[in-house]
Amino acid sequence: MPQAASTTPASSAPSALHDLPAHALLDAYRSRHLSPVEVTQSVLDHIARWEPHLCATYLLRPEAALEQARASEARWLRGAPQGLLDGVPATIKENIATAGDPTPLGTAATVLVPAPADAPPAARMREAGAVIVAKTTMPDYGMLSSGLSSFHALARNPWDVSKGPGGSSAGGGAAAAAGYGPLHIGTDIGGSLRLPASWCGIFSLKPSLGRIPIDPPYTGRAAGPMTRTVADAALMMQVLSQPDGRDSMGLPFQPIAWGDAARGPERLRGLRLGLLLDAGCGLPVDPEVRAAVEQAARWFEAAGARVEPMAPFMTPGMLDGMDHFWRMRSYTDLQTLPEERRARVLPYIRAWADSAAGLSGTEVFHASQQFHATRVATVQACSAFDYVLSPVAPLPAFAAELPSPTDDPLRPLEHIGFTVPFNMSEQPAASVNCGYTAAGLPIGLQIAGPRFDDLGVLQVAHAFEQIRGPQRPWPQPPGT
Repeated sequence: MPQAASTTPASSAPSALHDLPAHALLDAYRSRHLSPVEVTQSVLDHIARWEPHLCATYLLRPEAALEQARASEARWLRGAPQGLLDGVPATIKENIATAGDPTPLGTAATVLVPAPADAPPAARMREAGAVIVAKTTMPDYGMLSSGLSSFHALARNPWDVSKGPGGSSAGGGAAAAAGYGPLHIGTDIGGSLRLPASWCGIFSLKPSLGRIPIDPPYTGRAAGPMTRTVADAALMMQVLSQPDGRDSMGLPFQPIAWGDAARGPERLRGLRLGLLLDAGCGLPVDPEVRAAVEQAARWFEAAGARVEPMAPFMTPGMLDGMDHFWRMRSYTDLQTLPEERRARVLPYIRAWADSAAGLSGTEVFHASQQFHATRVATVQACSAFDYVLSPVAPLPAFAAELPSPTDDPLRPLEHIGFTVPFNMSEQPAASVNCGYTAAGLPIGLQIAGPRFDDLGVLQVAHAFEQIRGPQRPWPQPPGT
């Protein structure tokens, strides 16, 4: 039976180097109070204590990380840092290509071929001098909100290792909560940044589509930061939002003042906020989740915002249509694999994809139209408000061994009704911790804003950090 993690901080936790935010590390490097080498070593030592319990990493290469850290140390000693993140430890989700490394996409069915180049988010992090400590794990093809994979070991949640970290940015969520350094990158096509952020108690921003260039691009797919604080996420946005012509959906570059994200509660005065407590589809909202989000809304009201209830705008038909289209996409992809490789795919994913075999062309066409229907409904519903508050997920973290909360390949997406609309509408949406269940599991609040207002979402989330209730100590490895 997995041993539950302790939420009591170790004696060194307040000053532990692996727990320091990126801003503090950069200030310490600048003043020569800390070296990137000692920080990276601290992170690696901490990962070594946690990783047997979490299985969050892929391509964890301590010597390669220390080599990067030594190069960074030399630059700081010369007074010539390479970029905005020089020497800060970071991880990158496995499906974001890194030059020379295979990209298995979470599945044992992939032929492991070294990637010819860094994908845009990885390239920006290297250019900025970040120390890439490891890649992080994901489920097969990123099609689960779980850490279950046919290629990687089962990822677990540091708050309770019997629970999963969410997905598909599973390892990234676990790594951020466990203190594998301050900066992590995930991806999101229906909630894959925000769901693990919610279930692991961290912060994440799914930016406006195209704000962070990504390759390959796909409808609704976004890369984004996974951090413990809004400030660190804003710092990452300065780097990740730089232009890259490989993204055919990339937005024109804007010199956004990401440093202005650090706004206080005054930012909330006079805002008109929608409060969405019913997604209109999927699983019902757990009472503890609902209570935490309602408390968050009261904190916003106390800070001067006007909070108004929102009617649900998603429908079961919209969610089912997107699900059926994605099933057909995956079925088509799997059919191209030789039988022996197809048999290696997680059985749940195979069953889900194979269920599309009998769909007609007309049915697939009508399913595809639900992406646009969702987009129109989401933009229309949100237009009356400055920002929209909701749960990220209708339930807290679920058992690590389950591929989805329902454990049913014919009802696989019943938990993404709050998150997927904002992928289709291209609006920025963040997850920020707003409370805990009686069992001590984190609960995420989603803050969604108008298309392109990524900075505004960060500002509102940062202000919420100032007004929310006390946060619990980050979990520590079992036995510490």
